[in-house]
Amino acid sequence: MYAVIRTGGKQYKVEEGQILDVELLGEPGAEVEMVPLLLVDGDSVTANPDLLGQARVAATVVDSVKGRKIDGFTYKNKSNQRRRWGHRQHKSRIKITAIKA
Repeated sequence: MYAVIRTGGKQYKVEEGQILDVELLGEPGAEVEMVPLLLVDGDSVTANPDLLGQARVAATVVDSVKGRKIDGFTYKNKSNQRRRWGHRQHKSRIKITAIKA
């Protein structure tokens, strides 16, 4: 059984026991419940919003991590104007504990 969930403006295909990095959700140890967008159980596929209202995907926040570094550089020629910057997005590492239909 697997489900498709949406968090942080992105969609993820998840299964029980899977560990993935998503946008910041909370402190490590926190329990998170999400409503799936799609639920596949063997041959049956559930995509009806009325039936998915009762389904839940439970996850636990395992750790807080940082994403990969993004380097940026801007300049204007002939004026000696330069700016260098970097950014690392904070993420939550979650473990999918249960998919309840």
